[in-house]
Amino acid sequence: MAAMATKDLTTAEFQQTLEDNDILLIDFWADWCGPCKQFAPIYEEVSEQHPEVTFAKVDTEAEQELAAAANISSIPTLMAFREKVLVFSQPGALNADQLNEVITAVKGLDMGEVHKQVAEQDQGDSQES
Repeated sequence: MAAMATKDLTTAEFQQTLEDNDILLIDFWADWCGPCKQFAPIYEEVSEQHPEVTFAKVDTEAEQELAAAANISSIPTLMAFREKVLVFSQPGALNADQLNEVITAVKGLDMGEVHKQVAEQDQGDSQES
């Protein structure tokens, strides 16, 4: 049996999923959202081309807490995490080429540099307070 290429993500599973996966993409969507419905098959199709990336979906109606925590203001919104760091967040449906470009960019990131920036950012935040 083939594994589902995309995984429905709940608030309860979010942290664990984030920690268990090097690259995690999340599509925030809702049933009433037209662009979300257009994006869904593209997301599903592209997910099958990248077995090493975890593709998750969050139903913003069912998971309002998670959507609120992620500051989702419009849907669909695509977020990408790499090594638990949010590295991409953009509202709006993408086409397959754009989605593949995002994945390529996320894979190509120098995570040593990203983690360094995050650490510097965190230090900056703690100095201000």
